[in-house]
Amino acid sequence: MKYFVKFFVVTFLLLVSTYSFAEQKIAFIDMTYVLNKSKAGKGAQDYLNKTFKDNQKKFSNQESDLKKQEIDLLAKKSEMTQDEYKAKADELRKKVVDYQTKRRDSLEKIAAQRAEARKKLLDKLDPILNKYSDENGYTLILDKKNVIKGNTQLDITEPIIEVLNKELPSLNLK
Repeated sequence: MKYFVKFFVVTFLLLVSTYSFAEQKIAFIDMTYVLNKSKAGKGAQDYLNKTFKDNQKKFSNQESDLKKQEIDLLAKKSEMTQDEYKAKADELRKKVVDYQTKRRDSLEKIAAQRAEARKKLLDKLDPILNKYSDENGYTLILDKKNVIKGNTQLDITEPIIEVLNKELPSLNLK
């Protein structure tokens, strides 16, 4: 009888704990979609893409100018003295190195701005997710890329985007 009571108590506790774990609410969110389609994220992405394209155009023009200078220098090589040619070639190399440095700095600046924008968005998104999960009783929110199969009713991406758009309409990246 003593063992029967222990068995009953253990079984009861196991069932109660299993039931309490089964009642947890789980949701998922598409973080990539949130970062790319929210007003602030889309604005930041548009700004960064425009900056990148403008820089690419500027650097492309500089590159073609440097190539023309190189072709002109090679064409005039026979007309110049060796010292003159060497001086102009060294000057052209300095221009090329300066061009490469500016281009690399420009790309690094854009990458840093992209990382800063992502950090700002994620920092603003964290309290929104915490508040949303507290208000709606979610115990676990997963990123959609880590979900293999899930009911579409568990997707909270759109409500989170609406709240994020209200609280953070734009990012200042300049």
